[in-house]
Amino acid sequence: MKKIYTLLISLLLLNTNIFATHNRAGEITYRQLSQYTYEITLVTYTYTPSAANEQRDQLEMQWGDDTFGDINRIGIDFLADEIQRNTYVGQHTFPGAGVYQIVMSDPNRNEGIENIPNSVTVMFSLKTTLKIDPSLGFNSTPILLNPPIDKAALNEIFIHNPSAYDPDGDSISYKMAVCLGDNALPIEGYMLPSASNSISINETTGDFIWDTPIQIGEYNVAIEIEEWRDGVKIGSIIRDMQIEVEETDNNPPVINPLANYCVTAGETISFEVTATDPNDDNITLSAYGGPFEVEISPATFPEVTHASPVSSTFTWNTHCQHIRQQAYSALFRAEDDNPEVSLTDYEESKITIVAPAPENLTASPSSNTAYLTWDTYFCTNATGFKIYRRKDSYNFSPSNCETGIPSYTGYTHISTVPGADKISFLDDNDGFGLVQGYTYCYRIIAYFEEGSESYASNEACVELIKGTPIFTETSVEHTHNEDGSIHLTWMKPTEFDNILYPGPYKYILESSADLYGQNYTNPIEIIGIEDTTYIDTIINTQDNPVSYKLTLFNNDGGEIEQIGTPGYTASIFLVGHPEDRKMRLEIKNNTPWTNYTYTIYRKDADLECVPSTEEYDSVGFTTSNIFVDYGLINDVNYMYKVKSYGEYDLDFIPKPLINYSQEICVSPQDTIPPCPVSLELNSNCDEFYNTLTWAINDTCTNDIDNFLIYYSNTYEGTLELIATIDDSGIRTFNHYPIETLAGCYVVAPQDSAGNSMPPEDLVKVCIDNCDYYTLPNVFTPNGDGINDLFIPFPYYFVEKIELTIYNRWGTVVFKTEDPDINWNGIDLETKKLVSDGVYYYICDVYEKRLTGVEIRNISGFVRIFGNNGNEIKE
Repeated sequence: MKKIYTLLISLLLLNTNIFATHNRAGEITYRQLSQYTYEITLVTYTYTPSAANEQRDQLEMQWGDDTFGDINRIGIDFLADEIQRNTYVGQHTFPGAGVYQIVMSDPNRNEGIENIPNSVTVMFSLKTTLKIDPSLGFNSTPILLNPPIDKAALNEIFIHNPSAYDPDGDSISYKMAVCLGDNALPIEGYMLPSASNSISINETTGDFIWDTPIQIGEYNVAIEIEEWRDGVKIGSIIRDMQIEVEETDNNPPVINPLANYCVTAGETISFEVTATDPNDDNITLSAYGGPFEVEISPATFPEVTHASPVSSTFTWNTHCQHIRQQAYSALFRAEDDNPEVSLTDYEESKITIVAPAPENLTASPSSNTAYLTWDTYFCTNATGFKIYRRKDSYNFSPSNCETGIPSYTGYTHISTVPGADKISFLDDNDGFGLVQGYTYCYRIIAYFEEGSESYASNEACVELIKGTPIFTETSVEHTHNEDGSIHLTWMKPTEFDNILYPGPYKYILESSADLYGQNYTNPIEIIGIEDTTYIDTIINTQDNPVSYKLTLFNNDGGEIEQIGTPGYTASIFLVGHPEDRKMRLEIKNNTPWTNYTYTIYRKDADLECVPSTEEYDSVGFTTSNIFVDYGLINDVNYMYKVKSYGEYDLDFIPKPLINYSQEICVSPQDTIPPCPVSLELNSNCDEFYNTLTWAINDTCTNDIDNFLIYYSNTYEGTLELIATIDDSGIRTFNHYPIETLAGCYVVAPQDSAGNSMPPEDLVKVCIDNCDYYTLPNVFTPNGDGINDLFIPFPYYFVEKIELTIYNRWGTVVFKTEDPDINWNGIDLETKKLVSDGVYYYICDVYEKRLTGVEIRNISGFVRIFGNNGNEIKE
C-alpha cells in the first residue's frame, strides 16, 4: 500500500537541519525489455550534506496499475556545489496494453524555493507516462543527458537544454509543465519564476529560455518531454529542474554559432567548436547528445579546460546503423570557472544521417519488360528497395538531405523489393507487360524499418525492343449491334531473331467484347508480316467496346512458335449520361498510345434515333475523358461521336493517331432532383401541433413542382410520407401527430419529372415533446366537491407513471402507476384520510420522446387540507 508520510513531514518541520535542502531535481525514464516488462530508471538530484540521503537506498514507485514497489539505488555521482546524482533501477511487468502513470513521491523539497510556497513542506514528485501498444512496437523513453541543475545570472538571459536523445529515433517535443507535489498533483500556489520579459521553451529544440531573471534565489521548473511515433503520442517525461539565480558581475561564456549537417552514412563529419569568455575566465568545453550515445562508432569530443578562447574538435565516423529519420542533437556546453559563480552557455548542432543512394542502376529491355540491376548495397541493415518508373527522362539531382523520390519528379512507385541483398528487379507491369512506343525511366531507393529512405539512385532509361506489333488504329467505321466494323492498323515487329524465326509468318488477331480483354475469342489468321491492316466486321460496336490482342507467329511448316509478345488495344467507347437540358459524355479508352485531345461531334436525330442527313457538327473538344454539352432540349434525340488524337512518345511512330468512337443516340432528361430546403421546426404545446417552415435558394425555385413531407415519431424510426404540398409557393405546414409531438421531419422538393432526393439522403430535423406532466402543490380532500382529488394538470403523451407519496416520517401513504392519479387523500394502510400537512412525492414519468419512451423524474411537496380522522366515505 502507499506509504504515509505524515510522521516524516512532522519530523521535517521539527528538525529542518536534518531534512531541509534535500530533493532538488529529477526524472523517471524506462527501457522496454519484453512485451510488458520494463526497466525503470529514477534519477534524483539531492543536497549531499542532508542526512535524508542516508535513508534513501530504496524509493517506492507507483506503477500506475494499482501496484507499488521499491527500487534500489545503484549509484551515486557527486557533482559540484554539494549536489549528488542518485540513480535507482528496477523492473516491473505491467498487466497488458494501456496507458500507465509511473510516479515517485518522496518528502521533501529543499527549503527556500522562491516559486513554491513553503517548499520544505511540499512533497517532491516525478511522473512519467508509459503507453503500451503492441501495434506501435517496442519503445524506450528519451535519455536526458544534460543534468537538471544549473545556475543563472541576475538580469542576464538564461538558456538551458535537457539534451534529450531518443534511442528509437522517435520524434520529441517539449513544453512547460507544473512542478508536482503530493499524489503527483500540481503544487498549489506554484508559479513560473518572474521574468523581465518572458519564460518559455522551444517545442522543437528544447531550449528553455528565461528572459531574464529579476530576483536571486532557487527556482524549480518542470519540462514535459513528449515522445511521438507516426503522429501518435507514445509517452512523456515530466522533468523537475532547479535553477539558482545569483547576482554577479560575471558574464557567461559564448560558444560560436554552429551549423546543422546532413551526412551520408559511412562518411566522417568533423568540425571545430570554439568558446570565448568576456571576463577571460578559464572555460570547460564539453558535449552531450545522441552522437555520443550510439553503440556503434560513437562520436568523440575531447573535453578541454583552458583559458579563453578554448576549442575542441567534434568527430564522428558515421555508420549505416546511425541512419534514422530524426536528426541527432549534439549539445555543446561551455562553463566558466569564475570565483563568484560559474555560468554556462549552450550551442546545438543537428546532425542528420541519411542512407546512401543505390549505385550503378541499369535497365535492359525485352519487347515488353525491363530488367533492372544495381550494385550490392552498402548498408546491409536496409529493409529493401522501392522501384520507381516514369515515361521519359527527368533531370533530378537530390538536394542536400532530400531523400526518397519526390512526387514532383513524376515518378510512380511501382514495386517494393524486400531484402538488402537484392540486386535486380524485372518490370513486367504487374504481369500485363510494358507497352511499346515509350521510353521508360527508372530510379530506385533503399528503405529502412523505421521509415528512413535513401538518396535516389541514378536514372536508367530504356526503349523496348521492337519485337511486338504496335497498334496505331482501332477506329470504329460503322456502328451497329450486329453489323458493325472497326478498322485496325499496326506496325510490324522489326527487332526479333530472324535466324531463329526465319518465317514464313502469320498474325493471329483475337477480340473480346469489352474494354480490357476479359475473354479473347474469335481468332483470325492474317498471313504474312507485311500486311498491317484489318477491318473487323459483323460485330457489335453499338453496345460495347471491342478489345484486341495481336500475336506474331513463326509458321515454317513445323511447330508454330510465338515471336515476342502480343500487342493490345481497344476501341474508343462513348457513353452518354442524360441530364437536365445537357448531356454529359464519358469517353472510355484503353489504347496503348496516349490520347491527348478529343473532338466532340453532334447532329440531330428523330424519335426513332434515325439521324438527320446533315453532316456532323463539331460542338467542342476536351483533353479529359468528360465533356458536357449544354443548351439542349429535354427528350429530344441527338447523335454523338468522338474523334481522338493520340501519340506514342517515340519519334519512329507516326503522329497524330486518329481514331473514332461509335455513334450514340441519346436525349437529355431531367434526372436531377431539386435543391434541398432549409427546415425549421416549432411546437405549439397548447394546441398540439408542429409547424414546419422551410426556405430554399432562389435559383432553385423554378425547378420545384411540389414538396413531399416525411415524418417519423422517433429518431431512429423510418421516415414515412405523410403529405404532398402541390403548391410550390408554400413554405409552411402544420402537422397534428396522434401519439406524440416528438418527431423527425424531412421536406423533399420534387420537380415536374418526379425527381426528388430520397428522405434518407436529406438532413432530417427533429423536435422533442413539450414537458406536459406537472402536479399541483395543494389539494383539499374535504368532500366539498372542489379539489377533492390529487390529479395532474392536463397532460399528453405519457405512457405511465410510478408515483410514491410520503408523510413527514417517510412512511408511504400512496402509490400508483395511473397517470391520472385520482388520490382522494386516503392512507393506503390505515384506510383513513391523512392528516393535514405537507407530504413529499417522487414520480417517474414515462414520456413518449424523440428517442422512444424516456423516464423523467419529478419530485416535490403537496400540502393537504382535509378533515382529520375521517373514515372512507362510501
